[in-house]
Amino acid sequence: MTLRDRITDEMKAAMRAGEKDRLGVIRMLQAAIKQREVDERITLDDGQTLGVIEKMIKSRKESITQFQAGGRADLAAKEASEIEILAAYLPPQLSPEALDELIRQAMASTGASSIKDMGKVMNVVKGQAAGRADMAAVGARIKALLGG
Repeated sequence: MTLRDRITDEMKAAMRAGEKDRLGVIRMLQAAIKQREVDERITLDDGQTLGVIEKMIKSRKESITQFQAGGRADLAAKEASEIEILAAYLPPQLSPEALDELIRQAMASTGASSIKDMGKVMNVVKGQAAGRADMAAVGARIKALLGG
């Protein structure tokens, strides 16, 4: 079953169960997926669908920061609940140890030895950790391991 099929099935289940908040988030997700497909004239695979989900989560995290700065705890809580729903579609997150091992393997395969090689390492890790790690944290970890 593809990720899109799973999302559609869960939308139907949310409709039957009367979960309005969850249904709204899932519909928003489906709309974002469909919009990207129409814009790029392609059918998204699971990896690209994960990219859409990650983008939506990142957007909500930025919104939470703004809402908290503006004193709107109610809107920040709504965004946080949407992140929880969206995060359910992501694969299990990598542990810090597993992430470090993945970075070390990428460093060995690319021959990276200094901060100048960070882009090479990031490209390798990005392909392997898509959806399973926060790429900003990955970048910081690569920088630390390369001595930057």
